[in-house]
Amino acid sequence: MTDGSVDKLAAGASYAAAGVDIDAGERAVELFAPHAKRATRPEVLGGLGGFAGLFSLKGDYREPVLAASSDGVGTKLVIAQAMNKHDTVGRDLVAMVVDDLVVCGAEPLFLQDYIAIGKVIPEMVADIVKGIADGCVDAGCALLGGETAEHPGVMEDGHYDISATGVGVVEADSILGPDRVRAGDVVIAMGSSGLHSNGYSLARKVLLDWGHMDLNGHVEEFGRTLGEELLEPTRIYAKDCLALAAESDVRTFAHVTGGGLADNLGRVLPNGLTAELERSTWTPAPIFQLIAQRGRVERAEMERTFNMGVGMVAIVSPEDTDRAQAILTARHVDNWVLGTVKAGEAGAKGSAVLVGDHPRF
Repeated sequence: MTDGSVDKLAAGASYAAAGVDIDAGERAVELFAPHAKRATRPEVLGGLGGFAGLFSLKGDYREPVLAASSDGVGTKLVIAQAMNKHDTVGRDLVAMVVDDLVVCGAEPLFLQDYIAIGKVIPEMVADIVKGIADGCVDAGCALLGGETAEHPGVMEDGHYDISATGVGVVEADSILGPDRVRAGDVVIAMGSSGLHSNGYSLARKVLLDWGHMDLNGHVEEFGRTLGEELLEPTRIYAKDCLALAAESDVRTFAHVTGGGLADNLGRVLPNGLTAELERSTWTPAPIFQLIAQRGRVERAEMERTFNMGVGMVAIVSPEDTDRAQAILTARHVDNWVLGTVKAGEAGAKGSAVLVGDHPRF
């Protein structure tokens, strides 16, 4: 027999012939190990390569409560793959996880990642993990391990998806949430670094599919290429929020992700209270204006899809407003008073509403 397929069978099947390269996986581990080792904490036990990551919960906790969050990056990865730039999306991944944890006041302790990839390209995987490690260092948490899974025949070569789970800790009597919020409290916005990691399906449709814009083309309003703007990493607010909670009277936070500002803030408001937010207090960045104009996207759709320039929100007591803003400013976090919490209809679900108009938008 000279048929190629028969010859391969005669030679015997192998994992490599099926598309999984164990050697490439091991090479990827060698390349990303130095990055992963940077993202550690004193509580981490052992090193890389074990079947489970070990973390010793040390400290003088009175009644520690563990908090956990899982998330991914979504279709922002399509931009990274098109640009062949993979060292920033890991920061996005960390941000999406740890900034959910700090909403309740939890300090992020460790994170574990999962990378599903069509074909393991060691340098690409190392770049992804480098970004994850960078994000963990910024968030003050350890990268405790993870998994890289090669999916030949299911995912195309060069395509990948990433997700992670993070664990944090907070004292039981320090948990932030809706039960702490009162009428008269002040809503403070923290500026975003751009689109962050939400709304990319709409952004790609408007700018790339309909607008036929070039990712490598320079955009005057951005001062850089469209691709560079779209790959701007999500801001990580974890340490800033923890510092704010430690030094001022914070009621709760809201991480502005999918669903937009109003919906995410509404999630942390108790029944009977409404947060009234003034659009006039800020102007969304040019990237939001470009999407709205090119796609003729209505304001309501923009506001429930994108963060519109507000990545995190803190609700603080009115007496501590100035102090809270001073703390954020000292930490180089762009911030402003966004609105106030008011009494709404008794028994009605907590909500947030945007009023007025954005200047120059």
